[in-house]
Amino acid sequence: MAKARRTILTFSDLTGWGADNHSLALTVFLESFDLLPSDVRETMDVSQARIDPRGFFETNFVPVLIEDDTPPLFTGYYEPELEGSRVKTDAHSAPIYALPPEWDGAEQMPTRRQIETRSLLAGYEIAWLRTPLEAFLLQVQGSGRIRLEHGDTIRVGFAAKNGHPYSSLGKMLVDRGEISADAISIPAIRQWYAANVDRGNALLRENDSFVFFRRLDEIAVEKGPLGALGRSVTATRSIAVDPAFTPLGYPVWLEKNGPDPLFRLMVAQDIGGAIKGAQRADIFFGTGDSAGAIAGTTKESGRMITLIPKGAL
Repeated sequence: MAKARRTILTFSDLTGWGADNHSLALTVFLESFDLLPSDVRETMDVSQARIDPRGFFETNFVPVLIEDDTPPLFTGYYEPELEGSRVKTDAHSAPIYALPPEWDGAEQMPTRRQIETRSLLAGYEIAWLRTPLEAFLLQVQGSGRIRLEHGDTIRVGFAAKNGHPYSSLGKMLVDRGEISADAISIPAIRQWYAANVDRGNALLRENDSFVFFRRLDEIAVEKGPLGALGRSVTATRSIAVDPAFTPLGYPVWLEKNGPDPLFRLMVAQDIGGAIKGAQRADIFFGTGDSAGAIAGTTKESGRMITLIPKGAL
């Protein structure tokens, strides 16, 4: 891993800082504030923070640009809403699985191909989705809501991974000339898969990584899915980061370029298998198809500046 380079900035260096909704950012920050190290929390007085949220951040933090050799890249993720069934049917034949107790903590688990071709998880199905691609994309997102028969809905979240390396489906399709690099997106992948189901299913199994789920019945319906900190993430305010460079729970000022630029104070509350590098983040855009459409086409440059607590510098 390349050594990180740190540049201390001022808040006046942050494009659009004064125009942001610091009160909303503070609410998201306080969602996981108690999980910060005690020596960091003790340096901040949050009792008066809501009176002057902007002042709270400017008084207690220092903006630090952390860089390595990874080009800046900001993508998006969301919480899917999918149709499913409690049992296998002709319309719903792609299962998502819970983690078998005997596999919990195992040093070596089977690959995706081994799990699926050998039916190693029979009996651990949580629900059945329409296609293997939907089950795969749900694993990529890490959480989702499943609309069942008779109007019931269950929520599932990340439980564990099998520990094998993750291979990007989009990258495989680009490398093999199936979709051009400038056209790759979740909608483009869905369209390609619909026309190439058998080839698509074979390609999915080239990704050895596999995600297990658990039901999240305890989360209020209005709350977002759980992030890596075990707290609900918030649309357009929570990001997944590489914790090797950005500590979880820290505020992060994001400047995203592109046709829909974004200048906003986020909070690092999640991680992702493909989120590697000091200038790499995944923005949580919310729940459902509209959020998915935005997340699936977000792939922009820019910069992110971590707000480091003064007591942790």
